[in-house]
Amino acid sequence: METTLRGVGVSHGVAIGEVRHMGTAVLEPPAKQIPAEDAEREQGRARKAVDAVAADLTARGNLAGGEAQAVLEAQALMAQDPELMADVERRIAVGSTAERGVYDAFAAYRALLAGAGEYLAGRVADLDDVRNRIVARLLGVPMPGVPDSDEPYVLIARDLAPADTALLDPTLVLGFVTEEGGPTSHSAILARALGVPAVVALPGAGELAEGTVIAVDGSTGEIFVNPSAEKKAELEAAAAARKAALAASSGPGSTSDGHKVPLLANVGGPADVPAAVEAGAEGVGLFRTEFLFLDDSKAAPSEEKQVEAYRKVLEAFPEGRVVVRVLDAGADKPLEFLTPADEPNPALGVRGLRTLLDHPEVLRTQLTALAKAAEGLPVYLEVMAPMVADRTDAKAFADACREAGLRAKFGAMVEIPSAALRARSILQEVEFLSLGTNDLAQYTFAADRQVGAVSRLQDPWQPALLDLVALSAEAAKAEGKSCGVCGEAASDPLLACVLTGLGVTSLSMGAASIPYVRATLAKYTLAQCERAAAAARAADTAEEARGAAQAVLSGE
Repeated sequence: METTLRGVGVSHGVAIGEVRHMGTAVLEPPAKQIPAEDAEREQGRARKAVDAVAADLTARGNLAGGEAQAVLEAQALMAQDPELMADVERRIAVGSTAERGVYDAFAAYRALLAGAGEYLAGRVADLDDVRNRIVARLLGVPMPGVPDSDEPYVLIARDLAPADTALLDPTLVLGFVTEEGGPTSHSAILARALGVPAVVALPGAGELAEGTVIAVDGSTGEIFVNPSAEKKAELEAAAAARKAALAASSGPGSTSDGHKVPLLANVGGPADVPAAVEAGAEGVGLFRTEFLFLDDSKAAPSEEKQVEAYRKVLEAFPEGRVVVRVLDAGADKPLEFLTPADEPNPALGVRGLRTLLDHPEVLRTQLTALAKAAEGLPVYLEVMAPMVADRTDAKAFADACREAGLRAKFGAMVEIPSAALRARSILQEVEFLSLGTNDLAQYTFAADRQVGAVSRLQDPWQPALLDLVALSAEAAKAEGKSCGVCGEAASDPLLACVLTGLGVTSLSMGAASIPYVRATLAKYTLAQCERAAAAARAADTAEEARGAAQAVLSGE
């Protein structure tokens, strides 16, 4: 019997296939005591296992490249965290085995994160995966992970660790469904990068029986269990029509009546550039520079290393626009040499621009490296600061850019509601705004972007979030300046039309989403987009907002 479930669609496309479940986590090791004379040997075993897992994660990152590389390198640093390792060794010193010491130390750290208000709860899946890999190595059992199968399947998991998501084989994994996660979780971002249909935050997904046939619609978030032949045909026809529309769409982004909306790519490093170029990106709307700072948690990369990496990206877009976000450290991206270790609420503490203003030498080196990387290139370089709260922040950043001799436009990211509310004030100091809708939603609704239980409030269709986007776009228009969106909201084709109708001047997204957005925008006039935006803002819920916009654009 056909039934329909609904989660959160996070990666476009349709997948139809049999269910396969993710390998179960490592069992809890027994709590047995060891003689005191064995402690040193067990500590050595633990260190060796930790180093091996960190090396494996780094190797997986190098193989995957791009977004995945940054995520996996962060996991490798987590595995080798000195405080965590010291706790493991303390537990072994008082009688724990290596595997039990690792298990208990990670459990204590996990509880610490939960006790801190779950601001870092999105990293719990990463933490659990690191623990499981270390314990599995110590026990000599297979690593938990993606099931072995010769036939294509739909993967079901409670959550997917980055190490698993990054190396999924799209020829075998038709799509995936998770019980946890949200639209901006690592799994969602990496699924979009892979081009694999995905639905997250689906309660009860783990109860789907192995071998059950399901159809996954990554655009709507719907899961059809035991779909009828008619439903399969309907979904396959819709997917074929979408594919044909993508193939017919090319060139710069614009509405059907010629209103230009540049479609840019979000990139996490040089490895993401080829996909962006292939997708027809008109430039880079968000160049995340954190990947450079993950190699060494104790020191910032040299100016020379930064120049080399930045230039590779700038050279790929001659005559194009490249928007670079300076280092966004803190909260869920801690760096030992920069971020405080004892903040009670890291997401509300010293992160982003606040961190850089506390360490002006790090900011100065990065800005100088960007200036040198752009020398002699016909690229339109723009540099923006994360986590700008007010005009004082914006002025401090602009002053730092000028002092570094940077010949580029200076901008501010709108990720805090205060920045949207006072956008005209901020624009007295900078030349453009870029809306990071992921963090803007997090701070607007007090809803951690990594926690599946509050994914309803992370939905970028929330009318309150659309109001803040509109305020920012209206302020930019009044000042004769630009206002783009570089958050995950831009990757939703229907929402891209609404954002255009709100007055957003450019859209930046993962490369895989660009063809979908280009084809959808080309179907509607600017006036239709504006009416859809007004209808969405008049709604009371995210679901109603989407439905209202859809009704306007479909002529209902």
